[in-house]
Amino acid sequence: MTGTGRLVAEVSARTRQVVYGEQTPAELAAELALMTRVDRAHLAMLSATGLIDPAAARSLLGCIAELSAQGFGPLFGRPAPRGLYLMYEGYLIERLGPDIGGVLHTGRSRNDLKACITAMRLRDWLLDFGEQAGRLTAVLLGRARAYRSVVMPVYTHYQAAMPISYGYYLLGLALAVQRDLDALASASAELANCPLGAGAVAGTDLAIDPARTARLLGFRTGAPHALDAVASRDVALRLLGAVSGLAITLSRLASDLQLWSTAEFGFVAFPDRLVGGSSAMPQKRNAFLLEHLKAKAGLAIGAWTAAAGTMSGTPFSNSIEVGTEAMTGIWQGLTAGEQAVLLGQVLIGGARPVPDRMAERAEGGFTAATSIANRLVQQGMPFRTAHRLVGDAVRRAVQAGSTKLAEFGPPGWLDGIGLTDLDLGELVTAQRYGGGPGDFDVPFGQACASWQRHRRWLAGWREELRESAGELDRAVRDVLDDADGPYPDGTG
Repeated sequence: MTGTGRLVAEVSARTRQVVYGEQTPAELAAELALMTRVDRAHLAMLSATGLIDPAAARSLLGCIAELSAQGFGPLFGRPAPRGLYLMYEGYLIERLGPDIGGVLHTGRSRNDLKACITAMRLRDWLLDFGEQAGRLTAVLLGRARAYRSVVMPVYTHYQAAMPISYGYYLLGLALAVQRDLDALASASAELANCPLGAGAVAGTDLAIDPARTARLLGFRTGAPHALDAVASRDVALRLLGAVSGLAITLSRLASDLQLWSTAEFGFVAFPDRLVGGSSAMPQKRNAFLLEHLKAKAGLAIGAWTAAAGTMSGTPFSNSIEVGTEAMTGIWQGLTAGEQAVLLGQVLIGGARPVPDRMAERAEGGFTAATSIANRLVQQGMPFRTAHRLVGDAVRRAVQAGSTKLAEFGPPGWLDGIGLTDLDLGELVTAQRYGGGPGDFDVPFGQACASWQRHRRWLAGWREELRESAGELDRAVRDVLDDADGPYPDGTG
C-alpha cells in the first residue's frame, strides 16, 4: 500500500536512508518489541471499550504474537518509505486485510505512540543504569570503609593542604555520586505518565481509556495534557543532565587518580589488567582507562548541548527536531554516561593506595600545620598570631630540609599542646567537627542509607513493571477468550 490518500508519491531511497537510517535486525527487533507491547495494551483497551470488533482484536493479537515468536524476521528487509511503524502496520494489513489490520491505529497517532515508546525505552534504560550506578556507589562505600585509616594529604590548588584519609576522600565521592542519582530519580518522575492517548496533538473524540492502557504498560497514569505529551522531550533532556553531572563527578575522580598514579606521586597503583603498555617504550604502564573515563563527561555534556540546541526555537508541538533528531543525541549521551559508570566501577575497585608514600607526602607537605596553629589557639594565642608563627617555622624547616617543626620555632613553643611527636593519624581523627574525617561514621551512615533508598526505589519500580506485565498478559488472554465480555477487572 503506497500513499496516504492525500499523497501519492514517496521520498527517494537515498532520502529515506538520510531520514530513517539503516537499523540492524537487532535494533529493529528491539524497537518492534516495544511497539508490539504497546499494541497489545492498546488492542485490549479498544476491545474492552467496544471501539473495535472483538474478532479484529483477536486476529491482530494473534498475528502480533506470531511476529514476535519469529523475532520479527518477516519484517526485515521490507521497504519502509514512511518509517518503521507504517511498514509494520502495512504488513498487518497485507496479512489480515484492511478491515482488520486497518483498525489497529484507532484512537492514536504515531506522535503519541512514539512518545510512549520513548518513555518506555527511557524507563528500561534508567532501571538498568540505576542498578549499575548503585553498584558504583557500593564500590565507593566499600573502599571508603576499607581505607578509612590510610592517611594521605588532601590538596588545594595542587598543594598539600591537610591530612585526611583515602577512605574519607572516597566517601566524599560516594556522597557526590548519590546526589547525582537523586537528581536522576527526580528527573525521572514524569516517566510515570503515559503519553499514549494524546493522539496527534490534541487527544481524540473517541471514547478511549488512556488510564487503563497506562496501567497495562506499567505507567501510573495517563498524560494530563495531550499537547504537552507529544511536544516535549524535556524529561529525556533532564535525565541526560543528571547523567552528565554524574559523568563530571567521575571525571574529577579520574583526574585525581591519574595524577596520583604517576611515579612522581606514587599514591595509587593499578593492577596490570587496568593499565596498558607502549608500542615503542617498554617501561611504560599507562593508566589509559582513566583517560577514557575523563572523556565520557565531555561526550555527555556535548550530547546535552546538541540536544538542547536542536530543541531550542522549535514550536511547542510535535516536531521532528524534538522527537527524533534531539533524541538521537540524547541516546548517545546516555550511553556515554553509562560507560563512565562501568569504567568507574572497575577503576575504583582496582585502585590500591600506597600507604607509606601517602603518609610520607602528608608529612613532607607539612599538612599538620593547621592543627598546630589550632592547638596554639586552644592555649589562648590569637589565630593570626599562631598562623604567622607556624608559617615561619615551616619556612625555616623547608630551608633546612627538615620536617621537624618543633625545632624551628621559639624555644618550647610546642610544649603542653600534645604535638611534640606528631602523629598524623591522630590529627585526622581529631578533625571531627564540620564534617571532617574524624567524623567518618556519620556521613558514611548517611551515604549507606541513601544507597539503600536508591536500591529500594529501583526494586519497587521493577516490581510495579512485573505486575503490569502480568496484568497485560491477563488482559490479552481475556480478549482472546471472550472479547465480548467486560473489562478483566469487572468494570465496564
